[in-house]
Amino acid sequence: MPGHSTPEIMWAGKYITAKREGPWEYVSRSRGIRAAVILAVDESGGDGPHLILVEQFRVPLGRACLELPAGLVGDEAGSEDEEASAAAIRELEEETGYRATHMRDLGEYYSSPGLVSESFTLFRAEGLARTGTGGGHEGENITVHRAPLNDIHAFLAARRADGLAIDVKLLVALGADFLR
Repeated sequence: MPGHSTPEIMWAGKYITAKREGPWEYVSRSRGIRAAVILAVDESGGDGPHLILVEQFRVPLGRACLELPAGLVGDEAGSEDEEASAAAIRELEEETGYRATHMRDLGEYYSSPGLVSESFTLFRAEGLARTGTGGGHEGENITVHRAPLNDIHAFLAARRADGLAIDVKLLVALGADFLR
């Protein structure tokens, strides 16, 4: 039965490892790397609350994907003990140009447990302030979107019609109490 034997490592890279356990094949993060995903709601501007989203090209999909801001925790040499909330604050500012004073932990989640063992911690950004334009590191080419929460369904439908892939984690934007 899978889960009771030592997995065979089929291939290992810098960030992911392909494994086999019995008849089951799956992918995991290498070196204990984790992920942080951020719900950031901008309530400045007087035009109602807006969910901060990022768009970037994703090689596995062959197209741009609309996503919640996110990043890896402890992926840089010397940062293996990085707190997930600190990584979330850092990644939010790098990707979107918004800085949070605090991250509220909303729990650990798994995006595709039949294929990937990776989990992510979902955070709600609090105390947001705009500090820059975002865009990520050189080569990431991240586009920042400020999507109106009162019309999020229409916003996502329009982006899908534009040909963007929609990350499954955006389902939280379609009805989760996390945003309130």
